Amino acid sequence: MSEPPRRDTVDAVAVPRRVCLLRLSALGDCANVVPVVHTLQAARPDIEITWVINRAEAGLVADLPGVECLVYDKHRGRAARRDLRRALARRDFDVLLDMHASWRANMISRHIKAGRRIGFDARRARDGQRLFVNERIAAVASRHVVDGFLAFAAAIGAGQPVFDWRVPVADADRQAAAVLLDASGAADTRPILFISPCSSHSRRNWQPARYAAAADHAVKRHAMRVVLVGGPSTEERAMADAIRAAAAYELTDLVGRSSLKQLIALLEHGRMLLTPDSGPAHMANATAITTIALHAATDPRRSGPYRSRGQCVDYFAQAAASYRDATPDTLKWGTRIEDDAGVMALIPVDAVTSRIDAVMMDGG
Repeated sequence: MSEPPRRDTVDAVAVPRRVCLLRLSALGDCANVVPVVHTLQAARPDIEITWVINRAEAGLVADLPGVECLVYDKHRGRAARRDLRRALARRDFDVLLDMHASWRANMISRHIKAGRRIGFDARRARDGQRLFVNERIAAVASRHVVDGFLAFAAAIGAGQPVFDWRVPVADADRQAAAVLLDASGAADTRPILFISPCSSHSRRNWQPARYAAAADHAVKRHAMRVVLVGGPSTEERAMADAIRAAAAYELTDLVGRSSLKQLIALLEHGRMLLTPDSGPAHMANATAITTIALHAATDPRRSGPYRSRGQCVDYFAQAAASYRDATPDTLKWGTRIEDDAGVMALIPVDAVTSRIDAVMMDGG
């Protein structure tokens, strides 16, 4: 396939009306695209946004006002591609914002008709995305994915970022969250430490005994209530059981009992969220909770929770030195160090408990 003509930077223009966003996954990345939607809508209230997205992630954003989600179910294989192709066949867009650099996304992008096709800058692009776009966002000094996503909005004239991660949460979901909390701790007014212990990548997870030690510290030192949250997977169930078995104090276990929207509603009740580099870390940006994210396998400058970047527990430099004989700045952008479980074991318990102490003391 020949490479189309390309401009390395994009001229500032009026925001086009018919915009297609292509970002299939993952949950945290899709949560971090929400500020792009709000930014575009603020710049042009009559904008028409179509978002091509995976089925699981659509559960978080499909009801955003003014956004139509075309859902791709990767588990259906060729049939899913066929259905999506048919849905796109009758549509023409002013611009495609290709915010997903992967071969699957590349193949899907071929079915999206748009005169302008904007992809990542050279540092962020991969998997041959340059062959499927004719423009690129300007290079972004910041390493963070959110700033990279917002560069797409700036590329089409929406240069005033709106840092808003909120998605609609129905009253029924808030009521369900309140019931979950009340059923397991009626009239409990203690500040809540939520622990969402699992990432979609198991080697980004901290050890159960260390989560338990951090939970015990929160209970003993700060009289907090500790609530475990997460999805229904076998791995998450096993992690929750291991944490509870290792903890000296009773923990509330809500793992597998909430939907994505109900999880946001739960976090609205919390003081802190403790989690690895995970989807909930980024979903939490939609609430006022302080997120303590654990980073050794990944660089928090790239994927830390944007509103709580200063609260990350950052051992990525130690991992880079131990496993790559490098520093974070000499590693290629986006490098993950997921060699074995020992990577996250670099994070000691006291690094986390001291962060809990600091947040509780300063009210941050």
